[in-house]
Amino acid sequence: MICVHCRSVFDGGRRDRLYCSPSCRKRASEKRVKTGAAPPRRWQHPSLSSDNPALHAAASRAKELSETHGWAPGTFLCVLDGLTSLLHERPLGEPVPLSEVRTQASQHGRGVRIAEVLADVELLNDDTTPAIRSWIERRSGELPTGFTADVRAWLLMLLDGDARNRPRSAITIYGYFGSVRPLLQSWSATRGHLREITVGDVRTALEPLRGWRRGNTITALRSLFRFATRSRIVFTNPTTRLANPDAERSLLPMTDAEIRAIEHCIVTPAQRLVIALAAVHAASGMTIRHLTLDDVDLPSRRINLDGVTQPIASLTHHALRAWLEFRRRAWPHTPNRHLMISRSTSHGVSPVGRNYLTERLLPHGVEIDRIRKDRVLHEALSVGPDPLHLSLVFNLAHTTAGRYATFARAMLDDQLERDSGR
Repeated sequence: MICVHCRSVFDGGRRDRLYCSPSCRKRASEKRVKTGAAPPRRWQHPSLSSDNPALHAAASRAKELSETHGWAPGTFLCVLDGLTSLLHERPLGEPVPLSEVRTQASQHGRGVRIAEVLADVELLNDDTTPAIRSWIERRSGELPTGFTADVRAWLLMLLDGDARNRPRSAITIYGYFGSVRPLLQSWSATRGHLREITVGDVRTALEPLRGWRRGNTITALRSLFRFATRSRIVFTNPTTRLANPDAERSLLPMTDAEIRAIEHCIVTPAQRLVIALAAVHAASGMTIRHLTLDDVDLPSRRINLDGVTQPIASLTHHALRAWLEFRRRAWPHTPNRHLMISRSTSHGVSPVGRNYLTERLLPHGVEIDRIRKDRVLHEALSVGPDPLHLSLVFNLAHTTAGRYATFARAMLDDQLERDSGR
């Protein structure tokens, strides 16, 4: 490097260093004051003025993202270094494999940022295998031989979906497999294939389970054997008449003690908004996480929940205004358009994670799904057990709305019998 003041050659230090020593910097500053000369041009990364069109476009995009999202200077330089090593000698227009980006990231760091820049300029080719597919191959291979292929096919169907089923999230797949794996391991001692599993085997395996563990296991087993029946893997479905009474008990209205506990727990603007959306509009956790600012119309007091526009109640309106004010003060320059954001998502555009609601945001013992179910049941008890009304108001599936209506009708009939018996 050459000192811009004394023109001597020096080595070492930062790449953007202009002077060979502090004394040389001081003399240059004094000279500028006397002569009124302009300060020297600041150092610029070579990629920003590169003759390579692809590298220049990627570097310019990285600069825009850095200014918009507030990247640290070190992060910005590492991203430019990574882009230079990936694009400098690459043929024009040839995309960069994501696997190569991850390899380079071990040297330059910031692989996620580099991939984001390349994707924005359409120079990224995702040639990697999704982690969930690798996980399915690995975990299904650990099962006894007779169950491996069938369970692998079931998990892949959950991941990709089919003509009758929508694709399921990775969290759902993890939960389903975690529920059935211990049962398959125990059955392997006397059974070598799914078609050998009987109703008695299923009931015996479920006997020691209680509460949500039992409910989750029944749901997973039903999914597995429905798939096996459709695929002609088994001849009869041993879970057809399997009952889950705990699922029906979960529809019982919330007690006064539960409501008071929630009132004492919610103290932050984010907590109040989440509780209001679940308790007034029966919004699910996923719906709340994916709400955007465009879904909320405060002047007209309307909110769009899963494609259904609802009027904003007074409680929700106050909670929204308090949260939006907190959001504006905490992250005034965030590019994220989602309604709910956190410190980790304020610099990007993705929604908050599931743990934001279930573990970090809400205190232990307060479940959004429990509050949501209570709201739907309250509507059925107040307006009448009409499944069509519930389906239209809360955007429920017809079978789900029918289940709420049936349960509400039974509660109303019981209340009528008790009143007539007095």
